[in-house]
Amino acid sequence: MGIFDKIREGLKKTRDNISGQIAQMVNSFTKIDEDLFEELEELLVMGDVGVPTAEFICGELRQKIKEKGITDPGQIMGELKDIVSQILEGDDTLHISTKPSILLVIGVNGVGKTTTIGKLASRLKGEGKSVILGAADTFRAAAIEQLEVWAQRAGVPLIKHGEGADPAAVVFDTISAAKARNCDVIICDTAGRLHNKKNLMDELGKISRVIDRELPGCDRETLLVLDAATGQNAVNQAREFQSAAGITGIVLTKLDGTPKGGVVLPIKRDLNLPVKFIGVGEQIDDLQPFDARMFTEALFDNQRQEEPQKEGAPSAIQWEVEEAGEEPVLQEEAGEEPAATEEGLLTEIHSLLGEEESAPAEEPQAQEREEAPAIQWETEEAPQEEAQPEKKKRRFWPFGRRRDEED
Repeated sequence: MGIFDKIREGLKKTRDNISGQIAQMVNSFTKIDEDLFEELEELLVMGDVGVPTAEFICGELRQKIKEKGITDPGQIMGELKDIVSQILEGDDTLHISTKPSILLVIGVNGVGKTTTIGKLASRLKGEGKSVILGAADTFRAAAIEQLEVWAQRAGVPLIKHGEGADPAAVVFDTISAAKARNCDVIICDTAGRLHNKKNLMDELGKISRVIDRELPGCDRETLLVLDAATGQNAVNQAREFQSAAGITGIVLTKLDGTPKGGVVLPIKRDLNLPVKFIGVGEQIDDLQPFDARMFTEALFDNQRQEEPQKEGAPSAIQWEVEEAGEEPVLQEEAGEEPAATEEGLLTEIHSLLGEEESAPAEEPQAQEREEAPAIQWETEEAPQEEAQPEKKKRRFWPFGRRRDEED
């Protein structure tokens, strides 16, 4: 599977939720009016694009429609695609040209921070770079052990201290080991707590001073890992971390499992934070570099249809009929009488259920039953009729008893 196909498959839920619904809405209109723009803005907000960004997109779309004199609603999707692409354009590459370069990775519990570090290390190693990890998030329970597992999977070394150790000391030892081993990239798992901004700032400030002293002039990236499934909460997290930690880029994870991938738009436009990587699966190679053009193409690629049923492959109905030993009648020719009568259908149903065919009741018997006195149906001493099951007569016994008692 190519990169585009992987991203396209990962964005399926988001695509169905945003561009798919917008396309259906646009096709329901015969002209471009205010109602169309109102529904478009509502769909964008529901897709976690956010109110400010949704208003901006609709404003840009109004202007383009006016400038180009567009009157056909069918042309709106192309203009909308261009607007989204322009919003997402920007510097979305990692700056790691110095040797060594350092990446500080931040993220709250549960967003996939440790997994992202492992996948990122594996990716960089696959590109021919030597990577070393530093377990500097020393306060989160089991963070060191989890990172150690991912270091083994990626095949890269890990520098760690005990739980509760000074994070800056771990970063110092990791930098020293990287220099000794001539590594290209250092990736440090750092704090991700927002309950107290002052402690977070103090911790990151101390780490920053260590880096400035030990690696002056090196390329440095501070990446914030966000869970796309949290929608607008991810935007709020990014806003808080940006003010506290000086974020340089975003890693948006779990895009394959949520319809809320539209959150990438407010992150880029409202916060002016570039998205560096996106997670579109659980495999170690499912962390993909963010490409604005490719992302937009995958988000609006609604043209591909499901593969048609292979020629000769039986449908579910055909399988059921074949198991019963019958051939399906697909279409009756004009002028012919229906092949199946009500009586024949009942017979087939009984045969499929494994029941014995019961002969249809003859008309004279039905007449005799109608002419029989009512007391035969209402008393216990009613004569036994061959065509009448015992269970059916029992329903009338209580009424017969009551009538006898009254008499």
